[in-house]
Order: sequence, then C-alpha cells, then structure tokens
Amino acid sequence: MNDRPGNQLFDAYFTARDMREVFCDQGRVQAMLDFEAALARAEARVGLIPQTAVASIEGACQAGHYDFAALGEAIATAGNSAIPLVKALGKQIAANDAEAERYVHLGATSQDVMDTGLVLQLRQALALIESDLAQLGDTLATQAQRYAATPLAGRTWLQHATPVTLGMKIAGWLGAVTRSRQRLQELKPRLLVLQFGGASGTLAALGAQAMPIAEALAGELQLTLPDQPWHTQRDRLVEFGSVLGLIAGSLGKLGRDISLLMQTEAGEVFEPSAPGKGGSSTMPHKRNPVGAAVLIGAATRVPGLLSTLFSAMPQEHERSLGLWHAEWETLPEICCLVSGSLKQALLVAQGLEVDAARMAHNLDLTQGLVLAEAVSIVLAQRVGRDTAHHLLELCCKRAVAEQRHLRAVLADEPQVTAELSAAELDHLLDPAHYLGQAHTWVERAVAEHSALTA
Repeated sequence: MNDRPGNQLFDAYFTARDMREVFCDQGRVQAMLDFEAALARAEARVGLIPQTAVASIEGACQAGHYDFAALGEAIATAGNSAIPLVKALGKQIAANDAEAERYVHLGATSQDVMDTGLVLQLRQALALIESDLAQLGDTLATQAQRYAATPLAGRTWLQHATPVTLGMKIAGWLGAVTRSRQRLQELKPRLLVLQFGGASGTLAALGAQAMPIAEALAGELQLTLPDQPWHTQRDRLVEFGSVLGLIAGSLGKLGRDISLLMQTEAGEVFEPSAPGKGGSSTMPHKRNPVGAAVLIGAATRVPGLLSTLFSAMPQEHERSLGLWHAEWETLPEICCLVSGSLKQALLVAQGLEVDAARMAHNLDLTQGLVLAEAVSIVLAQRVGRDTAHHLLELCCKRAVAEQRHLRAVLADEPQVTAELSAAELDHLLDPAHYLGQAHTWVERAVAEHSALTA
C-alpha cells in the first residue's frame, strides 16, 4: 500500500515523471544544497574560508541526509525553506567538523539559496522541455511531409471552407513548436544567472572579496553573473513562465484540432489506440481523445498560474512579503503541466491515425459547395467578378434547394457551360486541384525546423 502523502492520482496523467523529479522535495533541497557547496568552494578559492572546510561542507550537502517532513514543519515557522535547511546543514557539519560549520552560508541570504536553487532546477527543466520540443518537432515534420498532399476540409467558424491538406495543418503545429524553441534559446542567457546579493543586495558582508566570490560562485555553478542581484526583479522568471504559457497554448491548439477531427461526425484523424485507452466506464464503444484532453487542460490551467507570476512582479523594495512566496509553487507547476502536455503531444503525434477516405467523403458532404470559390475565380476572368460571384451564388442556392451536386447544377447553367468545358468543371471541382500553396507551407515549416535542429 502506498502511504506517501500528497495528491498523486493525477500526476502521471498531467506531469512527466522526469519533470516531477526535478521539482520534488528531493530536487528542491538538493538544488539549494548545491548552492551551499558551490559557495564554500568559491569562498575557499579566493581565500575567505580555509580549503580544509570544503570537504566537510560538501559531504553534508546531500539531500538524502535530511528529513523533508521535519523541514516542512520548520518552514511553516521560518517563512522559507532556506532557513531551516541551513540550520540543519550546520548541524550535519558540526557533528563531524565543528570548525567547518563556522563557514557555512557565509555572506549569503536565504533568497540567494532559494532563487539560485530554483535556477538550477529550471536549467534541468529547460533541458527536458527543449529535448521534448525537438523530438516533437522531428515527429511533426515527418508527419507534415507524409500528409502534405492529403486533402481535407478547411474549417472556418467550425464550418467547411475551402480544402486544405492535413500536412498543412500539421505544419502549422510544427511552426509554433519551432518558434517556441527559438524563444527558449533566446531567453536562456537571461534566465540562467546567479542570484547572490546577501542581506539586501549589496554583499557588504563579504567586503572587498564580494565580487571575486560572486564570479567564482557563478563559475562553480556554470551560471552567468548578472549585472546585479535580482531579489525583487522577477522579469527573468516571468519571461520563462510566459514562454511556457505559449508552449502550453500551442499544444492546446494541437489538442483542440485533434479532438475535433476525432469527433464521430468527422472521424478523420485519431490518437493512437491502446488497450484501456480512452474508454468509458459504461459505454464499451467509446474512444475518447485522452491525450488531447491533457493538452487542452494544460492550456487552460497555465494562464491562471502565469497571471500569478505577473501579479507577483511589483515586489517591495529589496525583499518581498508574500509576492515572492506566491511564486514558489507556481513556476514549478507550470513546468510540470507543460512537461505532461509535451509527453502526451509526442504520443499523439507519433501514433497519429489518419482516415484519408473519410476526409475525402467529408469534403463532398456539401456536394461540391466548398469548391464554389474555385469555379468563381476562373469564371470571373471571363465574365467579370460581380457577374461570376452572383452566378455562383445562385447556383449554390439551387444546389442546396434541389439537393443536387454543384457539378450537376453548373452543367445545367448555360452561362457557365458557355465559358467552362466539362473537363474544366471536373478539374475545378476536384479538391486535389485547389490546394494553393499548402505544399509550400509544409516545405517552409520543415525547412525552418531543420535549420534550427542542425
């Protein structure tokens, strides 16, 4: 029996396991301890603390040494996670090396530990997200090329419009993925920076050695040293959260399209099937879009979380009360939701099931009306735009009223047959001949993806 506390029933559905490991208690504590170990190494490097103290400090900087439940109880009194952790760290070190304990956390403040620890976690999260986005891009590029010439009804305002191709639709998803990958590359130098300012951002406790220590600490953690501490300047984190929000929204668009195409009335594209997947507790026939549900769910939840990050930006002076606290679980939860959405998007994209025959059938549901524009455009070159448009409008109304195919109605209209031959009408009313630049859009999306991946 699983006696672990917490809400875990939905975690495997909405969150990728490797992302949850980044932001679990173990991951949070280890990231803060990594900061403390690196601080000791940096301060020893510049001669502020003895080199002999480093091994004892590093040895105690292992998350497995600490009772997370006890830390959690202490946080309720301390007000943040660093205060009880540093105390516990000091006790661990003092038990074996009382001299080394004197040099723990020297010159740093709680927010330095927590914010830099968060940045270390975000670096891991970013690597996972970038990897999944790249893999999703590869899959979508393959699928876009595979279905580049597969016609299906374009839909505007949820009604049939002119034909598009499935490859073009997939290329739209791919383009959004590529742009998100570009955004992540662009923000990385701004996000992956050290937080180190001491009590109120001046590093006064370290005196003349402050900058050498800051530079050494950044080097130890392989982070950039920013122009100044950013205790209450939260734009870096909010920018990252915003890009994650864009990713969630773009994946939600993919999920929405898939779920609509899976509707019984459409039945054109399906998520991959598997035993027990998408069933109903009472209806044996059901095949529900369970992957798309995660994508749409994340796209719905993330904006609310993102609004919390934006609301927490006007922080007071040099250390915030409450607004900083509001971030602690918010950005990690956004990362977790996006990770789950990406995993589901990969499963959907890799196993996409396509019914091209159903697409062709659905394209003809309006009995040729979706290609009225194609006829009108050609006819306009011969009889004028207004005349052609009015004539096609009348023919479309007649086709609907008489429940006949537009091709038959056009064949009975002397003004049309005087200008267009039977062969021309057959050509114009073939969806495969009215796909415009759909193939070009696929090629361009794939090329942009390939250029970024190279």
